[in-house]
Amino acid sequence: MAKTTKSKSLVIVESPAKAKTINKYLGPDFEVKASMGHVRDLPSKGMNIDIENNFEPTYEISPGKAKVVSALKAEAKTCGRFYLATDMDREGEAIAWHLKEVLGLDERNTYRVVFNAITKKDIDRAFADPGKIDMDRVLAQQARRVLDRIVGYQISPLLWKKVARGLSAGRVQSVAVKLVVERERQIRAFDPEEYWLIPAIFADPSSKAGPEEWQRFLEGAKDKDKGRTLAEQDKWLSKHSAFRADLETVGGKKFEAANESDARQVFESIREADFVVKSIQTKRSQTRAAAPFITSTLQQAAANRLGFAAKKTMMIAQQLYEGIDLGSMGSLGLITYMRTDSTHLSEEAIADARRYIHSQIGPAYLPAKPNFYAARKDAQQAHEAIRPTDTDLTPDELAPFLTDDQYKLYDLIWRRFVACQMNEAQWDTTKVQIEAAAACGPCVYSASGRVQIFDGFTRIWFSGQEEPTLPELAEGQSLRILDLRPVQHFTKPPARYTEAALIKALEKEGIGRPSTYASIISTIQDRKYVEKINRAFHATDVGEVVTDKLEQYFPHIMDVAFTRHMEEQLDKIEEQHLNWVEVLHEFYGPFKESLEKAAEEMKHAKAETQPSEYTCPDCKAPLEYRFGKNGKFLSCTKYPDCKFACPCDKEGRMIQSEESELKCPNCGKPLIRKMGRFGPFLGCSAYPECKTILKVDKEGNPLPPAPPPTPTGVRCHKCKDGQLVIRQSKRGPFMGCNRFPKCRTIVSMKMLDKLKDLQEKGKWPPESLEKADEILERKSAAAGPRKRTLKKKAAQ
Repeated sequence: MAKTTKSKSLVIVESPAKAKTINKYLGPDFEVKASMGHVRDLPSKGMNIDIENNFEPTYEISPGKAKVVSALKAEAKTCGRFYLATDMDREGEAIAWHLKEVLGLDERNTYRVVFNAITKKDIDRAFADPGKIDMDRVLAQQARRVLDRIVGYQISPLLWKKVARGLSAGRVQSVAVKLVVERERQIRAFDPEEYWLIPAIFADPSSKAGPEEWQRFLEGAKDKDKGRTLAEQDKWLSKHSAFRADLETVGGKKFEAANESDARQVFESIREADFVVKSIQTKRSQTRAAAPFITSTLQQAAANRLGFAAKKTMMIAQQLYEGIDLGSMGSLGLITYMRTDSTHLSEEAIADARRYIHSQIGPAYLPAKPNFYAARKDAQQAHEAIRPTDTDLTPDELAPFLTDDQYKLYDLIWRRFVACQMNEAQWDTTKVQIEAAAACGPCVYSASGRVQIFDGFTRIWFSGQEEPTLPELAEGQSLRILDLRPVQHFTKPPARYTEAALIKALEKEGIGRPSTYASIISTIQDRKYVEKINRAFHATDVGEVVTDKLEQYFPHIMDVAFTRHMEEQLDKIEEQHLNWVEVLHEFYGPFKESLEKAAEEMKHAKAETQPSEYTCPDCKAPLEYRFGKNGKFLSCTKYPDCKFACPCDKEGRMIQSEESELKCPNCGKPLIRKMGRFGPFLGCSAYPECKTILKVDKEGNPLPPAPPPTPTGVRCHKCKDGQLVIRQSKRGPFMGCNRFPKCRTIVSMKMLDKLKDLQEKGKWPPESLEKADEILERKSAAAGPRKRTLKKKAAQ
């Protein structure tokens, strides 16, 4: 170790919140500063990769980081030792290396510290045994960054020329779009098949309910179109000693009916038959708790249970990891590192959970031995699963210090962790077979129900659904029929991807890594390749066109197996010391050939047409599908002689303009109902002479013009040149700068009187944005209200 006369040590982390939390654990000999994320990266303009010189990258100080770097350099001059405490993943390792290079830190006095949780125990352990920067991890991250830059910067200009300006491609994102596009086409091509079932509702003979009561119950639904929910039906059936059953076999063969005639034949044979309980089988079963969260399963659970987007989940998890102000306890990291693919738990964490379960939930819920969970073969076992740093910090105890979203996510993580170390839930599952002697042969119905014998882990991790139950039955017992009818069904197409389902698919296919799922999903939406409608992803016309072009000319990039292979190769740079330059050469050879071929042969999307079933209303020539800046539309095949064109919906159906009963307020001509890129609107029939456009509501009625913003007389604190005006939004009025969009200041309406008063006193606007935020009560979301003081706990 190099000798130094400077006693202080400089610790650099990414964020101020993390710095604040760590600072309280280190003594006065340490200065903790934040780099505010990356300080150096590839320049945004140009590729800046020297492909001919072994893919040598050119780095520069990131925009807006010059002052941060200068401040860190000044601080470094006063310190003798340097600890780079950036995140423990590849990205964090790369940030640490860039900091060392930019600040010119002496290798001999520079150390790398990593910790899975920001608690005193973990911080002390990390600083007691610091390491050095892992260059294999740095090179793995650099290879990934260079590879993505090559793909993005060499394919994107091609898409600009051949499809539309502003488009871009990504090595991983384009494959994710492909998954959505393929699912879209599977749905579109799906041909539903008809089939029939003959379900029955049986009741114990002692039940007072009859068919009439059951029908009245069904007809009493609040929503007549949707009818009673399955949960409502099961509750009614349980109350009236009744249950549902499905026809399983007819004459010893599995019942199948492809049409109404087949179903009616069986139905007529059994409608008046006597049904008797043929057999009853009850088995004890156990359900084990799911493994503690990893990044992907946390994102999936947060999407399904809380409705959180993956990006939002990771943002909130970052806050919980970096530290929340807990009043007298100060800032404390509440969860372990949230970017992980490992279900591993430390012995210390398991012991903590088992102690809590024994003392707070009960000895009956504690298994004799800890529960362990198998991880994926490529998971990094050096990392831990996502868990609370202290099991005793229950969600309810922390509630006063957390925002609503922070509380919800912490509650989810805490419950999943505690549940994973609890005993199994136990059930008695009963299967009943009911038989009727019929002209078509013995007809056997089956029904099953489940009764919980011991709640086990479900005491903490609730399933959220009621289990169907069966009444007390005996073999040979006769049953009454409350309902028996043939019901028509059709097979359903595969479901569209929700955010949770897409993350699961990406993980299964080996596309991307835990730290990238959120950015992948965010990017493909930002680029308008997919859109989310009712929580499900739909491929846009642009997404489909780009996918087709890339699949035709860049089959390797769009191949799921090849993408998985490249991800594995990038991992091996870190894990098996694979040469990163050789990995890039393996990729770039075939890629360069595809790029040259595409530049020469790829046709412009606007030059490609597809026939349609429609006829031009103007000249009677066939219409064809074309691609424009707003997606697919219908155009006359005789263009430019005939210039008729009209929009079409996602299924390619023509959207025809319809004349309304309304008149143009400017010229008096009829208004036409039209469909544009932002939805329906009213346009003047005299267009292009009259360009009047009116927005419409959901019913198609014209909306009144938006009122002009109302001046407040209060100066804008951000730009100092503008004034705050009152604007309207879907959520109500708010104040914004009148210089929008040059100045995007937004202020809550509740501050109006306060700001007017301060301005009259000459105290508004203040000199600094920090002072303005203080006046506007804009505190960190992580700080939360301080209504309670937690009891001080032993330092972790």
